Amino acid sequence: MSKKVVYTPKSPEPIGPYSQAVIANNFLFVSGQIPINPETNELIDGNIEEQTKIVMENLMNIVNSAELGAENIVKITIFLKDINDFNAVNGIYRQFFDDKPPARAVVQVAGLPKGVSVEMDAVAYLPIK
Repeated sequence: MSKKVVYTPKSPEPIGPYSQAVIANNFLFVSGQIPINPETNELIDGNIEEQTKIVMENLMNIVNSAELGAENIVKITIFLKDINDFNAVNGIYRQFFDDKPPARAVVQVAGLPKGVSVEMDAVAYLPIK
């Protein structure tokens, strides 16, 4: 098995001892992204739609830095502080995928890093060249 760390300055610096993403064999595993502005590394102050948008942008920037796109994402997990935000998150989320979105799980959790309302991680595949 080969393993390669993926990093892009277009997404926030990790807030702990982990990589933004790791490629292992033919998969890209993207660490959980929270609503942090990658230019300032500060949390954004906004509603759930604004938070979801920056989380998705950060996640996609990491995927794109591995020369992949939304079509390569096969699984996303969404962690919500309040499951009542489900519809609002879906409204933003669907803007990032065509008619073939990835598999997904959405769970409400007791807490998230830095007290944010939403976090997402992803798995993408690398086409065999």
